[in-house]
Amino acid sequence: MTPITSTTDLAAFCMRLQGKPFVAVDTEFMRETTYWPKLCLIQAAAPDGIEATIDPLAEGLDLAPFLATLRDPKLLKVFHAARQDVEIFNILGAMPAPLFDTQIAGMAAGFGEQVAYDALVRKILKVEIDKSHRFTDWSRRPLSEAQLTYALADVTHLATLYPILRSRLEKAGRLSWVTEEMAAINDPALYDVDPENAWRRLKPRRHTAKYLAVFRAVAAWRERTAQQRDQPRGRILKDEAIDELAAQAPTEADVLNRLRSVPKGFGGSRYGPELIEAIRESLKDPEAYAPTIERDRGPASPAAGAVVEARAEDAGVASKLIATVADLEKIAADDRADAPALRGWRREAFGEDALKLKRGELALVLDGTHVRVVPVRRAARAAAQSTTSSER
Repeated sequence: MTPITSTTDLAAFCMRLQGKPFVAVDTEFMRETTYWPKLCLIQAAAPDGIEATIDPLAEGLDLAPFLATLRDPKLLKVFHAARQDVEIFNILGAMPAPLFDTQIAGMAAGFGEQVAYDALVRKILKVEIDKSHRFTDWSRRPLSEAQLTYALADVTHLATLYPILRSRLEKAGRLSWVTEEMAAINDPALYDVDPENAWRRLKPRRHTAKYLAVFRAVAAWRERTAQQRDQPRGRILKDEAIDELAAQAPTEADVLNRLRSVPKGFGGSRYGPELIEAIRESLKDPEAYAPTIERDRGPASPAAGAVVEARAEDAGVASKLIATVADLEKIAADDRADAPALRGWRREAFGEDALKLKRGELALVLDGTHVRVVPVRRAARAAAQSTTSSER
């Protein structure tokens, strides 16, 4: 097996994909020691046995033909757990759309939360996937025949899996359930690498302007430095250090060095003066620089979580697909909250129950090992019957 290493061969392969209903795509990449993911291999497979591995590290290879294929609105791109793959292609300027994620589809088809690819293939195709090269170094060349065979198998199975899984969802009337989730994967905001927005990935613990201004400044400095040096964020500064820096707001090297979460001698390192300058700059006008964040709504009701689990079990879907913890917190605070659980099929499956639970119109009843959601009057009758039976 030989991977595609020339632009001419890649263009010819992409021509063969034109007019096909879908193409299954996967990538192998490395990012353990870098900020930016290093794309090492691309695998693609379409109906009628059209398949190939593409070597993006090959000298002189221009990925433009394949990137254009990913942007083709007429060709569906099929991934499993697509987010990291999409992130890589988005960096290359080719957001894959339209898109189908078999992991999300598996959640709607009753295969559990974040079902693994090998588990989905095993359950649907009755095939055991070879994982012997799972931790291989994909950046080393040449790649062996066994490595290429292993990598290509992921998309050949995916190309077989997709029509079956899609058909199941269509028959169950659930294909529309996952459409919104698929679209969310293509939201550019998910892959935003603007340093000034880096604070959004973290959770500020305080709400004062001074704290938030420094929090944002330190997160932005770390992100910018990680990008410039192509190093993981954690190698520049740990997440917990950002909170302590925001709370203490050090503007001198000796104060910086006394913080527990900051590496010893950090103030005198090449990073120290830059970080201190970023903090000082944010303190010039903290009211203006501090981000606006929503106040913590507090924990969601345990009963609401139990209702989600009960409805998910009734529907045979993963509970995460119906409502997240964030959804529950929003609904607890506001009946008209802008939460996915109060829109579309999710409102019918769970949202209305959540609102009724808040109004005291629903209760949870344990029926053996199964929790049922019932109107309050019925729950009272069930409790009365249980008491009568026990008295006998």
